[in-house]
Amino acid sequence: METFFTTSEKIQHIIKSFNLTKTLFVSSIIIGDAHTGKKSLAKYLFPEAHMVSGTNQEEVNKALESYDELIITDFEKLSNQSNFDFSNKRIIATANYVGNASLIDDIFAFIYTMPPLAERPEDVTYLKNLFTKEAMATLMIENHTLDEKVIPLNLSMNSKSLKKSIFLYLMQLSMDNEDIQNVIYHYISKHLEGNDGYREYLELYEKPLIKAGLDKYGSQLQLSQVLGINRNTLRKKIHEHHID
Repeated sequence: METFFTTSEKIQHIIKSFNLTKTLFVSSIIIGDAHTGKKSLAKYLFPEAHMVSGTNQEEVNKALESYDELIITDFEKLSNQSNFDFSNKRIIATANYVGNASLIDDIFAFIYTMPPLAERPEDVTYLKNLFTKEAMATLMIENHTLDEKVIPLNLSMNSKSLKKSIFLYLMQLSMDNEDIQNVIYHYISKHLEGNDGYREYLELYEKPLIKAGLDKYGSQLQLSQVLGINRNTLRKKIHEHHID
């Protein structure tokens, strides 16, 4: 059975409203940004409902002929939406955006808005813990002292970017010298061109070296001594790489 965690008042209102209307054969739509959990919520509320994607018009038509209760994801991608007959059916649709607002009003009895993760801090915390455990298991990381507070989180694409940012951070922590060299090798193999490649790609090494050194020592003088270069040379490289 699909599980769904939330502390968001808006989503809890959606859940309560759906539960109150479950005995009615009416159609509803959940609208919100991609990767906010619309599909998971629909499946959680109606675990027995058949699910079909609006990206396949033929499959949707067949499903409407076969099922009285149906989840249609990516509803905005369906063509000829006005031709669908949802009479005596319970349709739960999800969409990333509203195409024709008046048409949506005509088709659906209830319209709900799914808030993005940026407006759901407790949900972010829950998902962060969930994705961190998944990443550590996948990457076989056994460091149980990891401070999850330092993981940089990207919510620009909701759960998709959140999960990616956690996996990338933990993958970077688990890399050794050979892993880092392989990453740089594949990157340069793909992008190397022009007539000043040596100088251009030296930044891949110099910039993180200087940034990390400044963060660690907090002193240009001390860092220049650690790196074994002249302080003026260090200042020049800081300026070249636009390091604050």
